[in-house]
Amino acid sequence: MNSVPERPLKICLISYRSNPHCGGQGVYIRNLSRALKDLGHDVDVIAGPPDPLLHDDISITKIPTLDLYNPNDLFRTPSFEELKQPINLMEWLGISTMGYSEPFSFGLRAYVHLRDKFDKYDIVHDNQCLSYGIWAISRRIPTVATIHHPMTVDRKLAVQSVSSIWKKFKHIRWYSFIGMQKRVSRRLPKIITVSEFSRDDISRAYRIPKNKFDVVPNGINTELFYPLPHVPREPGRIIVTNSADTALKGLYYLLQAVEMVSKKRKVKLIVIGTPKKNGGIVKLIKTLKIAHLVRFTGRISNEEFVREYAKASMAVVPSLYEGFGLPVGEAMACAVPVITTTGGALPEVAGDAAEIVPPANPEAIADAIIRLMDDPKRAKALGEAGYRRVIENFTWKKAAENVVKTYREVMSDYGRV
Repeated sequence: MNSVPERPLKICLISYRSNPHCGGQGVYIRNLSRALKDLGHDVDVIAGPPDPLLHDDISITKIPTLDLYNPNDLFRTPSFEELKQPINLMEWLGISTMGYSEPFSFGLRAYVHLRDKFDKYDIVHDNQCLSYGIWAISRRIPTVATIHHPMTVDRKLAVQSVSSIWKKFKHIRWYSFIGMQKRVSRRLPKIITVSEFSRDDISRAYRIPKNKFDVVPNGINTELFYPLPHVPREPGRIIVTNSADTALKGLYYLLQAVEMVSKKRKVKLIVIGTPKKNGGIVKLIKTLKIAHLVRFTGRISNEEFVREYAKASMAVVPSLYEGFGLPVGEAMACAVPVITTTGGALPEVAGDAAEIVPPANPEAIADAIIRLMDDPKRAKALGEAGYRRVIENFTWKKAAENVVKTYREVMSDYGRV
């Protein structure tokens, strides 16, 4: 007997801050929405600024917010008319007292937007907002959330990265939204996360039973990241896609490693992005006297990005912790030899297709760089192995199919088919 095909779903994705050029959450929402649509499902996205730059056929509702993190008008003072709205007032008071209240306020805005539209959807999928508004939504309609990694890790590293008691307090206050996210995530029927390492860490940090998790690895967009075999790789040219001053990303240690390597080999570091003006990265480059060895690209097009990968002799992902590690997968999709760390889920993504070193260890990074410089056959083999690993294991189609399985399980628990 032929089985009855399962009907397409009406899916609402909620993502409060989803810049597709900065951070895994933006990449996630752009690619997952595309893959779900390609499977035949109806997909609506509710998003706040910045624009997630979705594909043209994906429906999006941009929720008006105070947008206090807009770099063109950072931490502006809202007008009296804006502050007469309770959600705006709560967000502004939170940020004015050094907190990060945007997840809280955006979730409330999402609930207000959806409260008369629940019959339009089969499932709501939250992308790590985890606001009380998401909890309220889950009481009305089947709801799941993706948690990429526990923010407790970011908080711990941020506090450790400064010595001043006042600065430590500021970091603790900024991350005060974590308490809300813990409480909300415990009340949701199912959590999707992107690696086994993240599942274990979130389970421990947020006190959520492991059986409430479904592990669905991210995909890699091979339409954006792919090899260019006709472009010759330049010896000694290293690429890193992280220009952030965030301690979690480990760029400080890579810069120290480059300074060590430069004493023994010719080396050039290409950093995709722009450093924070007068930030710690800029100061370290001056201290190490390696400005002539480091080039920041600023914002570049996808075509230029792929070409930079093609010219690089290797890519380094020096993060201290990643819930998944998209930069590793993107580099491997371009057949670039990869050096990364044991931080978080990075070994799950890299497998045996990369050089893996301890985190926060510039000497180990430098040694791995020199090993690949001196062994081009090994470097080429790693690049080819990485490409095969991505094609076989990390596609957005596979990710979307597994996410839909979770949706249907949660719908069944709510008594909906």
